Amino acid sequence: MNESGRLRVLLADDQPLLRMGFRLILEGEDGLEVVGEASDGADAVRQVGHLDPDVVLMDVRMPTLDGIEATRAITGSGARARIIILTTFDLDEYAFAGLQAGASAFLLKDVAPADLVQAVRVVASGDAVVAPRVTQRLLETYVRGAGPAAAPPAPAPRDPLLEDLTPRETEMLEAMSEGLSNAEIAHRYFLSEATVKTHVRRILTKLHLRDRVQAVVYAYETGLVTPSNPDY
Repeated sequence: MNESGRLRVLLADDQPLLRMGFRLILEGEDGLEVVGEASDGADAVRQVGHLDPDVVLMDVRMPTLDGIEATRAITGSGARARIIILTTFDLDEYAFAGLQAGASAFLLKDVAPADLVQAVRVVASGDAVVAPRVTQRLLETYVRGAGPAAAPPAPAPRDPLLEDLTPRETEMLEAMSEGLSNAEIAHRYFLSEATVKTHVRRILTKLHLRDRVQAVVYAYETGLVTPSNPDY
């Protein structure tokens, strides 16, 4: 966010018409500013270094460097930009690969304008939540290998970092993995939202994670949480 308080957004997509459409939507909103456009992943990485955006809308399929590798490069560089992956299908291996690479969320390319704007604002705040149903479908498919034709997955080795969490923080992480917002977690455990936010910050610090979406991915990958209810 710049001195004027506006959220700075970088658009990365090899389709000029899609970039134009997103620009028109975002710049029609108070407090949002499109600071640049990139037509491939390598250019997106360069522009993040020069422009220091708050949020990057990142297509996954681009020439020169795809969106997944660009996301990995950006998050690995220590840039503060948060990344939203753009995909065509909600159950997409690229969507999950993007989350593994450090993205904070993903959206379908045909997202409604109001949902696009809301996603940018929420991701910029660091309070992104992966919808529970989408979380389960992605993680069943791409992390745990669950499904009618799949063999039961081998137990994941417990990450030693989990031992640094207090019992309350472990509860908070499990609740986050259900896709619950801070307000919903506060209601479940009879806590204030401020207390929940403090717990979330401590969890992210202890586990060396960028945001709560990364915490969800981590919880499933380490076997702390496993999807079990198909109506989740």
